[in-house]
Amino acid sequence: MVVGIVSRPGEDSNEFVIVTPDDTEIKTGEFVYYTGDIEVRNDDGEIGEQEKKIFARVTGREQQRGFPDQFMSDPGVSPDAVARKLGISTDGVDLYNITATVIGYYDEQLNDFTNPRIVPEPGTDISLASDSDLEEHLTEAEPEEGSAFIGDLIHRPPERTKIHLPIDAFSSTHLSVLASTGSGKSYTASVLVEEMMQPDSRAAILILDPHGEYGSLDDMEKDELSDKFRGDDGYSPEVQIKRPDDIQIRISELSLGDLFSIIDDPSKPQEQVLAEAWNQLQSEEDDYISINNIQNKVEDVGHEKGLESSAGALDWRIDKALDRDLFDHSNHLSLPELLEPGQCTVLQLDTMDLQDQQMLVSVLFRKINQERVAHEKGRESELEFPVFGLLEEGHRFAPADGDARSLPVLSTILSEGRKFGVGIGIISQRPSKIDDDVLSQCKTQIIMQIQNPLDQDAVKKGVEDVGEDLLSELPGLTPGQAIIAGDSVNTPFLTRIRERHTEHEAENLEATKRWQESWKEQQRGPDGVAELDEDEGAVNRDQLLD
Repeated sequence: MVVGIVSRPGEDSNEFVIVTPDDTEIKTGEFVYYTGDIEVRNDDGEIGEQEKKIFARVTGREQQRGFPDQFMSDPGVSPDAVARKLGISTDGVDLYNITATVIGYYDEQLNDFTNPRIVPEPGTDISLASDSDLEEHLTEAEPEEGSAFIGDLIHRPPERTKIHLPIDAFSSTHLSVLASTGSGKSYTASVLVEEMMQPDSRAAILILDPHGEYGSLDDMEKDELSDKFRGDDGYSPEVQIKRPDDIQIRISELSLGDLFSIIDDPSKPQEQVLAEAWNQLQSEEDDYISINNIQNKVEDVGHEKGLESSAGALDWRIDKALDRDLFDHSNHLSLPELLEPGQCTVLQLDTMDLQDQQMLVSVLFRKINQERVAHEKGRESELEFPVFGLLEEGHRFAPADGDARSLPVLSTILSEGRKFGVGIGIISQRPSKIDDDVLSQCKTQIIMQIQNPLDQDAVKKGVEDVGEDLLSELPGLTPGQAIIAGDSVNTPFLTRIRERHTEHEAENLEATKRWQESWKEQQRGPDGVAELDEDEGAVNRDQLLD
């Protein structure tokens, strides 16, 4: 369907301007195309011309011509009515200039768009891109073949133009979901998890959940959702929820850097003694190191080096750091228990303090990375398959100020994990508080409403291929709307996130309901009977005295 005609080139080399009547209602973010002869190389290596659809994205819209201002003088009378009274035809009165930016033609050999580096000539017909063309070319995902059905295009009617993301792409090159609180970031992340647990994917997923927002994912195991998640071969996703009481770190799995980060302000001699003692314990290859083992070894090293006072001062520091529920000499989170294909494990950390959360991520993901490296290098490993870790509140674990024990291991995985099958998803409402390198290493971005100017600037800096036209949409996006960009798509676009299959646990507390319930509880006496008001009580007391 022709929707307009090219009137002139735009301000930038890839821009052109379309004149269109208002009734076409072309929206910002919409996709259009024109046809042109392009020199391409065929399968035999010969170069020839082929007619190609050359796609463009609408980036701006402004009125060129409309009703005269005097037609608007009376708000109670429509401009059309005024025109009819004057005998003036209203057909074609409203004309708009639509700015579009060339994306290019789809190159079957590259499986991507190629920019022809030339804009269409004035007078060229511009047509609306079809739903089928967009579904086929915006991403390389094939429905039912390891893809994630994420939603549909915002500027088209609901469910008309469905978008699938290739799971292999975003799970290996890393993912970020960035949005202000209440914009739907956790909801969107849960949609992705649902898709990754489908029979055509059966992912191994680990979710770090500081607020307890992902517990309802266990709905995937319910019989009433069998049509969504069950496979013909009997497959059914498994979801396990581990709460803080179930989470422990084996002391022997700590690194020296981990110890230094939790030992309270050690002196240089104390660091020297602790380092030597820990290295000796590690060389013994004992999986079961207790607090007493460390203290005894510290005492021995202190005696050998003539640093008895430093060794003695370390005793209480070691107790303070390790004598807590999080650490144990034998119990730990077993990787084979946490990670299996077709299994999603949620670690709920809502009652765990920030430092302990960071320590857990440091230890756990270091183990995961080590096992995946071992497997890829042909050594014995507990993880013979790729894994995907999802970190809610990602700025806690990879902060911009660098002050987190978890940052080094996450930086390593994000820069090298693609080679070894460890994918990371970072979810955050504060992009400006995420380490720049970490954010830039997330090669697929799902960006939702962001109103904070600092966070908007961080997104613009960390996301390379999103145009200013789309980024300008960030403050005005409504919950459930998102920009998707990066390696998983061939060009950025605006998406409406689909509805979840599992129940969404709302981020907002039902404050009024809880106030009412608490008030009623306070009115009850020790026997569970509502207390009498003061006047009624006085009457009853008088009766008893009589």
